[in-house]
Amino acid sequence: MYSPLQLAIKYLKYYFSSSNGKGHGIHSPFVYSFITEVLNDKRNFYAYDKIEAVRKQLLNSEKELIIEDFGAGSRKGLTKNRKVSEIANSSLKSKKFAQLLFRMINYYKPEIILELGTSLGVTSSYIAAAKPDATMITMEGSPSIVSIAKDNFKQLQLNNIKLVEGNFDETLSITLSNLQQIDFAFLDGNHRYQPTVDYFNQVLEKSNQNTIIVVDDVHWSKEMELAWGYIKQHPKVTLSIDLFFIGIVFLRTEFKIKQDFVIRF
Repeated sequence: MYSPLQLAIKYLKYYFSSSNGKGHGIHSPFVYSFITEVLNDKRNFYAYDKIEAVRKQLLNSEKELIIEDFGAGSRKGLTKNRKVSEIANSSLKSKKFAQLLFRMINYYKPEIILELGTSLGVTSSYIAAAKPDATMITMEGSPSIVSIAKDNFKQLQLNNIKLVEGNFDETLSITLSNLQQIDFAFLDGNHRYQPTVDYFNQVLEKSNQNTIIVVDDVHWSKEMELAWGYIKQHPKVTLSIDLFFIGIVFLRTEFKIKQDFVIRF
């Protein structure tokens, strides 16, 4: 992964080279609508306060968990003790981006949603709450984290979430085989090149022209930037939007020319 200084320099380059995030000069009606009606929607939706209260509980929790980590930089079977507050502080998606995912679900109304990387369930809760009648499948490798996430879903009375426990390398293909399609996917499970590309390609097999795929931390490391480059250049991807901390791709066939946008958010 990049050092904090390297990441800061990259962010500054992104900030000064990106479109201003207001929609000015954007000629694509689809992207203009995304910016004005989703990205810049400042409403405080009904679910926000309840989920942020859960985030606050997690950030203050002194409970210790035994964590098995399957992500970047880890070895299978590696375990360590960590406080819930430490996990929450390092792994939860920020309020700003979690609420953006909520607005995307609320606006585009996908029916079948897949998340790779439940963590403590805050982002999952935002996604599930945005469309309570959608099928939401979220996947997590660590049993102790799964337990906390389930408690949070119960507290928030979210009944449309199916949580799949286990290493994605073993559980993803089985999960996908039971789905007819995926309308929205959030890939946040592994910050290495090959797993990210593999998961993207597996999701793509269940995609349709309206599917939206969001990739987390696309500038987190050189590997993730390479994975993001691969995803953007895939023949099925017709539109990409780089918000620095996440990347969003669309597969819509009405776009005759591939478009790539870097937008300030």
